[in-house]
Amino acid sequence: MFRLLKRLKAAEWLQALVSLVFIVSQVWLDLKLPDYMSEITRLTQTPGSAIGDIWLAGSKMLLCALGSVVSAVIVGFFAARIAASFSQRLRSQLFSKVDSFSMEEINRFSTDSLITRSTNDITQVQMLITMGLQMIIKAPIMVVWAVTKIAGKGLEWSMATGVAVLIMLAVISVMMTLVLPKFRKMQTLTDNLTRVTRENLTGLRVVRAYNAEPYQEGKFEGANQELTETQLFTNRGMAVMMPIITLLMSGLNLAIYWIGAVLINSAGLMDRLTLFSNMVVFSAYAMQVIMSFMMLVMIFVLWPRASVSAKRINEVLETAPSILDGSKMEGAAGKEGEIEFHNVSFRYPGAADDVLTDISFTAKRGETVAFIGSTGSGKTTLVNLIPRFYDTTAGDVLVDGVNVRDYAQDALHNKIGYVPQKAVTFRGTVAGNIRYGDNGKAAATDEEVALAMRIAQGADFVEQMEGKYNADIAQGGSNLSGGQKQRLAIARAVARKPEIYIFDDSFSALDYKTDRALRSALKRETAGVTSLIVAQRIGTILDADQIIVLNEGAIAGKGTHKELLKTCSVYQEIAMSQLSEEELSA
Repeated sequence: MFRLLKRLKAAEWLQALVSLVFIVSQVWLDLKLPDYMSEITRLTQTPGSAIGDIWLAGSKMLLCALGSVVSAVIVGFFAARIAASFSQRLRSQLFSKVDSFSMEEINRFSTDSLITRSTNDITQVQMLITMGLQMIIKAPIMVVWAVTKIAGKGLEWSMATGVAVLIMLAVISVMMTLVLPKFRKMQTLTDNLTRVTRENLTGLRVVRAYNAEPYQEGKFEGANQELTETQLFTNRGMAVMMPIITLLMSGLNLAIYWIGAVLINSAGLMDRLTLFSNMVVFSAYAMQVIMSFMMLVMIFVLWPRASVSAKRINEVLETAPSILDGSKMEGAAGKEGEIEFHNVSFRYPGAADDVLTDISFTAKRGETVAFIGSTGSGKTTLVNLIPRFYDTTAGDVLVDGVNVRDYAQDALHNKIGYVPQKAVTFRGTVAGNIRYGDNGKAAATDEEVALAMRIAQGADFVEQMEGKYNADIAQGGSNLSGGQKQRLAIARAVARKPEIYIFDDSFSALDYKTDRALRSALKRETAGVTSLIVAQRIGTILDADQIIVLNEGAIAGKGTHKELLKTCSVYQEIAMSQLSEEELSA
């Protein structure tokens, strides 16, 4: 928690310091109240006291109370301000940090956990700062100051107060020992609940198609029930403390008055008024001590969960990205659009075996290089090494004659038009999705947006939408079909005017006619651009300049379609399963 609080800015520490001044003022005013109460008690018990003196003491007491209220409001204002600004900055830092992560770090934390850390965990820290600044600082000052005020007022009363405090500390210690592990578990269970909810919402169509609503509800109820039981356990533990503290307060008050009654009864006539006045003052100060411990209990309720949350936030903020920026912004002269793999091997973090083994090939500028192979042969992994979503385990990947590790990541990405296996669309408009992101050039004009959509063979469906290129796209593209989302994603890559296209099985959602028309338009309109195509259908890659056949992470064959039909048995098997004898002979 303290590591996280080091991220507070100087202005926020200054506000906390100002709050400290008002907290001390509030404590001083609160502790002055018993003095005026004692004076009023003495005046009312002394024959011949002037009513004006009583009114004066009462007025001072009222002013102290009002001053305490004003101080509390000011402290609350600063506490809320500090907590809100700190939480806002933490959310921004977390978002930026996650943005810098490679897929390795994303997979290590999981998407659901990162969402919980960015929302629920930060809320827990914000609550602690808001309450803590008002209570965790005030309580110790109040305890120490109150104890100094009652010191010497009566040994018997002091012993009774000490016993009450010891009992309270014992209760707090036992409760914290029981509930702290549950607080740690609670955040993990919140992650699990987020995961189940997110899984159900993203897969809603499949859930309904398979009548799996009861099954999903059962999963949710299981996760919800486990979280609820843990919360109930911690809440019951915290709830038990409050009645115990109230009982201690009442018992201490009773003990003070009982001891006072005994002392007053055995004292002389002249000492009774002093003892009675001391008893009233001691009772008030003793309640202030107990109230201070009640404040600490409130902090103990918030602290364990906030401490766990702070640790989880620090884990993200202190994680060093495995992929670091290089310094180069441009490639070697004369090598624009060229991609080289030199003896590349890759293994996922924690895996036992390599996914790719000794991959070497060169894609010249303007060439179309296709990758084909069985599911799990490493096609997607291979193309993901080019934009550095992962770094190679061994070997080098060169873009424009420069190792991708040496590029600044934004410069490398600006060279690439990437279309993922699963088309991704964002909430906004058609034009906004096509112009998406910063490609290091001027934003695409309306004409360039329309041209990109025509090349992607999507102009027809866009022209029919209400608003055309300003038509709304729902979150996740839920108001588009799979093929429409795919063409929108391709248009986004085309509008970027990159040196290199990466199509990761991006034509699978298109019919054969649209597939052929799209590839013809790409070849015609984007001449001189290198294209890498991951495909399952041989029909998509028949015209490729080079086809690389992958089998269990290694290159099983390399060449054109006709060459591979003669030389590569793996390619022959794929071709025979997809093409007729007439097509094969042709």
